[in-house]
Formats: sequence, C-alpha cells, structure tokens
Amino acid sequence: MDSKIFANLDYDAVKYLLSVDDDIQIRELLGAARQTRDSLIGNKVFIRGLIEYSNLCSKNCFYCGIRAGNNKVLRYEVPEDEVLKAAVFAWKNNYGSLVLQSGERSDSAFTSRISELIRKIHLVTENNLRITLSCGEQHEEIYRKWFDLGVKRYLLRIESSDPALYHRLHPRNAKHSYYKRLEAINSLIRIGYQAGTGVMIGLPFQTMDDLAADLFFIRDSGVHMVGMGPYIEHADTPLFKYKDTLSPPEKRVELSLKMIAILRLLRPEINIASSTALQTLDPQGREKGLLAGANVMMPNITPVTYKKNYDLYEGKPGLHDEPADCGRSLAECIRSAGCELAYGEWGDSAFYIKEKGDTE
Repeated sequence: MDSKIFANLDYDAVKYLLSVDDDIQIRELLGAARQTRDSLIGNKVFIRGLIEYSNLCSKNCFYCGIRAGNNKVLRYEVPEDEVLKAAVFAWKNNYGSLVLQSGERSDSAFTSRISELIRKIHLVTENNLRITLSCGEQHEEIYRKWFDLGVKRYLLRIESSDPALYHRLHPRNAKHSYYKRLEAINSLIRIGYQAGTGVMIGLPFQTMDDLAADLFFIRDSGVHMVGMGPYIEHADTPLFKYKDTLSPPEKRVELSLKMIAILRLLRPEINIASSTALQTLDPQGREKGLLAGANVMMPNITPVTYKKNYDLYEGKPGLHDEPADCGRSLAECIRSAGCELAYGEWGDSAFYIKEKGDTE
C-alpha cells in the first residue's frame, strides 16, 4: 500500500481503507496507526477501573439489552458501600482512574445519588483517582455540578453520527433525539470536560459511507477520548430481527480495528479504548485493539453479583471474574501487545493537555 495514503486521509482514502480486505494491507494500516501512537504519545496503556453502577434505564434504544422495555432484566443499583470498596480497590491497585457507568436516567434521585458517590469516592481515595462518568444525557446544570465536584471526564456515545441511521436505532421521540444527544456532547466540551464519544461498528443498515462519516465527525467534534467497538446483537431487542444481515463476528472485529487505526491517524493525540466488545467477539480482541493504536483499557471491577445483569449485549466475557483476576488478565494482555502499563497515572488525553495549554 502506498504510504502516502496515510498522510492524506481525505474521505475517499478513509472509505478505501475501511473497505480493504487484503491481509497485508490491513497489517500495514494497523502498523501505521501503532507507529503513530508510539511516536506521538508513547505506548503506555492507561487503566480505568469500570464500575457498572446500575442497569436501571429510562431509554428504549433498539440495540440495548438493558433498554427500559426489556422486562426480562433483573434491575439493580450497586450499594454505596460496594461502590466505594471498588473505588478503593482501583486506587490501591494503582489504576489511577475510575469509570462510573450506568443506564440513562435524569431524575433528581439518580443525579443526587451520583453527586454523593462522587464526593465519597474522592474522600475514600484521597482525591487520587480521576473519575469518568458515563451516565447519559443530562441538563447542562447537572453536568456543571458534577464537573464542579471534580469529575473531569464524561463519555457520551453518539452511536451513529448520521441522524437517519440514529433514528433507525432509537424510537422517534424527544427522549431519543439525535440533536439533543449532539447538544449534550457539545455542552460537555463547553464546560471543559475531557469529553468522549463513540459509535457502534457493523450495525444493520450501516454502510462504509456511514462509518467514514463517523470518523470525520469524531475528528472534528472536539472530543478528547473515544470508546467504540463492534455491534453485538441481543435477543431481547428489536434490532435482533436483523441478525441474519450482520457480517460475521470476525469481520466486525476486523472493521472495528480498522476504525481504531484510521481514527488514530486522523486524530493522533486522543485517547482510544480497546473495548470489551472486541474481546466478546474475539478472545484476543483487546490485544488486537492495542495493536491497532488504542491506548486505554477498562478492567471491570463491578462486584460479581451484579455483572451478569449489566447485559448490554450477549456473550460478555469475565462475568464471574473477581476484580483481581480482571487486573491480572489485563496486565497480561497489555504486555502481550508490547505495551507498557501506566500504573498510577490519570492518563489525561494528550489532545486535551495540548488544548488546555493553548488556552492558558
């Protein structure tokens, strides 16, 4: 493959790279992305301890196993003492960073509970953990409140940057508005968060044009971190009826790796996660994500009692693994990919640090 293509990534070049199926060309793409990461931000992998706090959700997204309309789900919230115990585990094991994730709710009982958890996590970890929230769309004043409490990262996935496809994945009502989603992402950036977003890859109805547009949306959106991975079907969702139209799992993984690699070339200094969804479809998926240019991993430190009920998609690995087991597995994965574990580091996005320096 002509190396010039990596230096001139216009829309046509990106669409071409997404479409290549020659193994040698794919290896060249992933290698170019990995080299770009290593030369510009290094080969450190930042660790985020993931707590799946609650599967209670007010939304009815057509792809999600914990959608409000799925009455087969056993709903839960992790009690405060167990959340704090998990946070202390992350701190004592030098993770440097914590992600608190939940279904999407905006009621005052929920937002107040998250505020209280933020305060207590900072207290029990002596302010040594950088907290990321992934708790869905909120009013801007709630985002500001959480920011003022010391949360500096927020992940809000767009899932698809195309409004038409977005509305094929969600009910058509005010609660599932593409434009409200987009405005929420923009408000996070305005407030000063290290904002993150992401998309699903290999969806029904999705085209290469859609995915190319997703990459340029992410590049131009101003976000500092990205979590994206392959779409995985769930039997208790409306989208499941299209399962026979999906590409095979290995092709969805391959396409996801190409998306990671191209994004690394388009926006070299952002943080990109190697997702659990990759590991779900391929036992070596997380390593492959790192080899494609990702630099963040999120070991699941949710108490085992609740893990199986955070059922976004089918087949999630490690449902019976204790946090310490997840940590050991993660360390082996990072080393096998030839990367360095960034123990004890907050792992702020280099793009965010550069941007912040430019404004101070």
